[in-house]
Amino acid sequence: MNSKGYLYFCHSFELNIFEKLANRPQSMKNNFSKNRYLFLIQVFLIFCSSSFAQPGSSKHDQVRVLTFNILHGATMKGNMDLDLIAKTIRKTNPDLVALQEVDFKTNRVKGKDLVLELAYLTGMVPVFGKAMDYDGGEYGEAILSKYSFVATRTHALGASEGHEPRAALEVIVELESGDTISFIGTHLDHTPDPANRISQVIQLNNLLDGIKYPVILAGDLNALPGSEPMKILERKWVLSDPSGLIPTYPSSSPKKKIDYVLFYPFDAWEIVETYVIDNKIASDHCPYMVILNLKPKQ
Repeated sequence: MNSKGYLYFCHSFELNIFEKLANRPQSMKNNFSKNRYLFLIQVFLIFCSSSFAQPGSSKHDQVRVLTFNILHGATMKGNMDLDLIAKTIRKTNPDLVALQEVDFKTNRVKGKDLVLELAYLTGMVPVFGKAMDYDGGEYGEAILSKYSFVATRTHALGASEGHEPRAALEVIVELESGDTISFIGTHLDHTPDPANRISQVIQLNNLLDGIKYPVILAGDLNALPGSEPMKILERKWVLSDPSGLIPTYPSSSPKKKIDYVLFYPFDAWEIVETYVIDNKIASDHCPYMVILNLKPKQ
């Protein structure tokens, strides 16, 4: 992203923060202004830090990836609790987080920008990718990152008539060593007929033709291990848990594995650890954590 892009991001971020401030009671504004302003400075510094990364390092890059379907901020208690979601995220200390079922200023979340709120609560950098218009706002994917974004892009994933549009949100980030990777978060069709999921995974495979960096794909794929959509993905992508396949849904008593982290190419990454987080309240999905090493270039 060029300097104009940085300035636009930070200006937009500031406007969003102070728009929220204007609607708060006067008694809350002083604290709110101070805390949010410090957060804005923190995000600015993180976002712009890639200019000072050291390229060419041969050290291993460990990348901690979390995928989490947050059910538009609703908990299993029937309330909205972004603090609980943020606490769940922070406990895993992730570098990159793929979030699904994210609302952007819809009526059902009272006009909140969910990923911006979660960015403040986690200290990470946010980006939202629209899949469709919904309830007076937008609905789609989001990513939280410890790293600044070199570039971001939302890829529309086609769906047949009567099915929800889907999207794949891609970010390019530069790691501390100077290595560059692509990270994609997505949420595939949830209906019983697999036709749309099959079409969408083919589109995800085709995205690799335009990506020149090692890639991680994370999200709620709504597909069981061994299903046709997963077989198609595995023609190009590598599962991070080929032997474990621990169920992730529903969180109350997980019986299905539908949340995944995959990577490409196979020889660029090394699996360090994978685990499912047992949290029955924060969402209807269990968060899924994967730690990968990016291998040094040969």
